[in-house]
Amino acid sequence: MTDASPPRDFEALRAALVARSGRLSKRLAQVAQFFLNHPEEVAVSTLVHLADLACVPPATITRFAKELGFQGFSDLQLVFRERLLGPRLPYAERLSGLGDGDLDQPGAVFGSFVQAAVQSDRDQLAACVEVLATSEVVHVAAARGAFGLGAYTVYGLGSIGRRAQLVDNLGAMRGMQVAAMGPGDTLLAMTFDDYTPETVEVVTLAAARGNRVLVITDNALSPVAGLATHVLYVNEARLGHFRSQVPAMIVAQAMIVGLGRRLGSVETVQNRKIENSIASTRRLAKDGGRRSGGRTT
Repeated sequence: MTDASPPRDFEALRAALVARSGRLSKRLAQVAQFFLNHPEEVAVSTLVHLADLACVPPATITRFAKELGFQGFSDLQLVFRERLLGPRLPYAERLSGLGDGDLDQPGAVFGSFVQAAVQSDRDQLAACVEVLATSEVVHVAAARGAFGLGAYTVYGLGSIGRRAQLVDNLGAMRGMQVAAMGPGDTLLAMTFDDYTPETVEVVTLAAARGNRVLVITDNALSPVAGLATHVLYVNEARLGHFRSQVPAMIVAQAMIVGLGRRLGSVETVQNRKIENSIASTRRLAKDGGRRSGGRTT
């Protein structure tokens, strides 16, 4: 058990686990991976049920909680419940946070609750869009279960005028594909637990070359998170043993739409400058013609 005070919110907990990465035992690392990948399950499930889902004995989860400085699992679970539900405020304070007009519009109230349920780092998303906007070519690495997501992303980027290509590892030549990246190119990698080794290798090679690397993955303990310029975390959605790509697809689409608007605004400004320049040239030519005509007469 550690003597340090336990983390009191989810971000602090994630930072604490990242700091311990590589120093936890195999079992405790397995629990850490599961907890970060399934925070909603941790928030609402019993200790025994979570142990069954994580394929570890219940005592291992208790030991994991104490390793982080908690008295036991119940204290650790409170961090996950607060992440899910938000801090507990008196009902009057919760209502006071809403404008009078909002209370008269059930659709707006519903939309606010839906928006609050979406866990997304807007700053990281904006940073990713900015990197993509300044990239010569975007190379997308996604394999196995994430392959469909990667293929769609290449299509979406191409549709808004951003050059993109898939690092498809054809002929096992992923190393050569990374070596062909230019200094102004960016790698966009997508991988989730169990983390495709080929994608991890591509990220490692691109980062070593000094290229900018954007990553969409599931948690801070992902082997590619520490190699990235910017990271977007996506919680998995599961249907039994099947993983849904919907959450990751939403993030990818948000990135593509944001980039499209960013490129469109730049193009609009450039077009306006060109139009102003042409109009100015025409005015100068017209004024010059008038002066020339006056001297002739």
